[in-house]
Amino acid sequence: MAKKPSNLIYGVDDRPSFYEIVVLGLEHISVMTLAFVFPVIIVQESGGSMQEAAVMIQMSMIAGGLGTILQSIKNAPMGSGYLCPQVCGPSFLSASILAGKTAGLGAVFAGTFFGAFFEAVFSRVIKRLRQFFPPEVTGTVVAMVGITVIPFAMTRFFGLNETSPTIRAHYVIIAVTTLGVICAVTIWGKKKLRLYNIIIGMMFGYLLSFVFGVFTTEQTARLASAHYIDFPVPIFHKWTVRCDLVIPFVVASLCSSLKTIGDLVTCQKINDPDWKHMDMDSMKGGLLADAAGAMSAGLLGGMAQSSSSSNVALSLATGATSRIIAWSVGLLLIALAFFPKFATIFVIMPAPVIGATLVFAVSFMIVVGLQIITSRMLDARKMLVVGISIILGLSVDMVPGVYAGVPSWIAPVFSSSLSLATISVVILNILFRIGIANKKTLVLKPGVASGQAIYNFTDTCGREWGARNEIIARATRILTELFESCVSSDLAKSDIVVDMRFDEFNLDLKLSYHGMPLDFSADAPCIDDIVNDDESLRRLSTAIIRKTVDRMKCEEFQGKTILRIHLDH
Repeated sequence: MAKKPSNLIYGVDDRPSFYEIVVLGLEHISVMTLAFVFPVIIVQESGGSMQEAAVMIQMSMIAGGLGTILQSIKNAPMGSGYLCPQVCGPSFLSASILAGKTAGLGAVFAGTFFGAFFEAVFSRVIKRLRQFFPPEVTGTVVAMVGITVIPFAMTRFFGLNETSPTIRAHYVIIAVTTLGVICAVTIWGKKKLRLYNIIIGMMFGYLLSFVFGVFTTEQTARLASAHYIDFPVPIFHKWTVRCDLVIPFVVASLCSSLKTIGDLVTCQKINDPDWKHMDMDSMKGGLLADAAGAMSAGLLGGMAQSSSSSNVALSLATGATSRIIAWSVGLLLIALAFFPKFATIFVIMPAPVIGATLVFAVSFMIVVGLQIITSRMLDARKMLVVGISIILGLSVDMVPGVYAGVPSWIAPVFSSSLSLATISVVILNILFRIGIANKKTLVLKPGVASGQAIYNFTDTCGREWGARNEIIARATRILTELFESCVSSDLAKSDIVVDMRFDEFNLDLKLSYHGMPLDFSADAPCIDDIVNDDESLRRLSTAIIRKTVDRMKCEEFQGKTILRIHLDH
C-alpha cells in the first residue's frame, strides 16, 4: 500500500466521517452539474422537446452516478479504485449533435452505446499498449485537460457572453471574492476546514450574486417550477444504427478514453508520493468502468459519460481523495435525479461562481500535468512531441473555425483543443520513436580521462529513453566509480565496453574487459584507513557501488571480466 501524501487530509484508503462524506459529495456534485447543459444542447439541436431534455438530464445523472461508483471499486475486473467521478462527456458533444440532427435521438443513443463498447474493448488491450503512453504523453493530456477549461472558466469569471462581450464589474467582484475565500480557506484554514473550501466559497458567491442581482428571472422561475419529487421515466427512441454516424462516436470514445487515462494517471500520482509508473491493472479496470457508465447512458437514454477532470482536480484541492466519497457522489447524483428541486439549486449556479470554482480546480490539474511531463528526462524528440501537440490543441480555441472544413466523421478530433492535442501527442510519440534503440554502447579507454564521456553518454541515453533523472544519475555515479577503480587498480588490460539497456521498469548495465574483477566482498573502510591507504579508497569505492545498485553479478571467464548491474526504474 502506498503511503499517504502529506498534502492530503484523507487519502484514497481513508474513511472520513459520514457528515464529511456527504458534504464532500455535494461539493463534487456542484462541479458536475456544469455539464448538464450538454444534454439540453443535444436535444435542442435534434429538434426535441424540453421534456425530453429534462429526462435526458435525469438519465445522465443516473448513468453518471452508477459510473462513479463502479470507478471506485478496487481490486476487481471493473473499477480503478479511485475517486474519479463521471459526467456528461464533452468529447461526445459534436458526435451527438451530428447524429441527432441527421437521424434523431435514437441515433444518439445507439452511437453512445457502440462508442462505449469500443472503449470497453480498448480497456482490454491497454496493457499491451503501455509503451505508447509514457509520462510526456499522459502529462500533456493532463495539462491540456486543465488548459482546455480556461476559456470556459474565464468567460464566466468576467461575465462575458455573446450578447455582452464586455467585462461586467459586479461579476468580477463576485468571482474574485469567491476565489479569494476558497484560496484563503485552503492556505490558512485549519486542516478540517480545508475540506469545505469549495462549499464555503460558493456560499459567499451565492450570497453576493443575490445581492448584486445576478440571478436571472429565468433561473428563479426554473427553481420555482421544479418538482420536489419526480420519478424519471426513460423516453425510448428506436435506435438508428448507421456506420457514418457510429464512426464519430468511436473517434470521440477514443479521445475520451485517452482523457480518462490522463485523469486516472493524475489520481494515481496525487495518491502516491513515490509514483513512478502507471498502474496498468487499475487503468484497465478504470477504462472498463468508464465504458460501463457511457454504455448505461446509451441504454437509459442519457448522454455519454466520461471521467471528470475538474472533479479529480477538486479532490486534490480539498485534500480528500478517499474512494468512499465516490459512493456519496454516485448515490447523491442518482438521488437528485428523483428530486429535481434540489438538483436545480446546483444547476442555476451563478456564472461568476462557476468561473471562480473552475479557476481554482484546474490550477492544480495544469501543475500536476507539468509535473508528470518533467518527471522524466526530455530530449529534442520529446520536447517536440509535447510542444507541437499543445500548440495544435490551443489552435482550436485561438484560431476559431480553422478546422471547420474537416470531414464530419473525424470532426470530434477537431472539436476541442483537448481532443486534438491528445490525438496529436499519441501519434507524434509513435512517429518520433522511430530510430530509438533500447541498447547503447560506450567504449572507455584506460588511461584516458572519461568522466565527461560517461556523463554525456548516460545523459543522452536518459533523454532519448525518457528515463527518470535520479536513475540516470545513479548510473552515472556507478560507471564513474567502476572506471576509476579499475584504472587505479590496474585491473583493466583492455578497453572497457559498457552496454546500457533500458525499458520502462529496468535499467541494466553490462561492463566487459580483459583483466581481473574488482573485489566487492570487502567491507567499507574506516575514516583513518582512507586517509593513509590507497587500497582503502578502492574498498570505499566498491562499497559505494554495492550500496547504489539494486542487483549485481560479476563473472570471470578466460581472463575476461563481465559485470552485470541492474537498477529498478
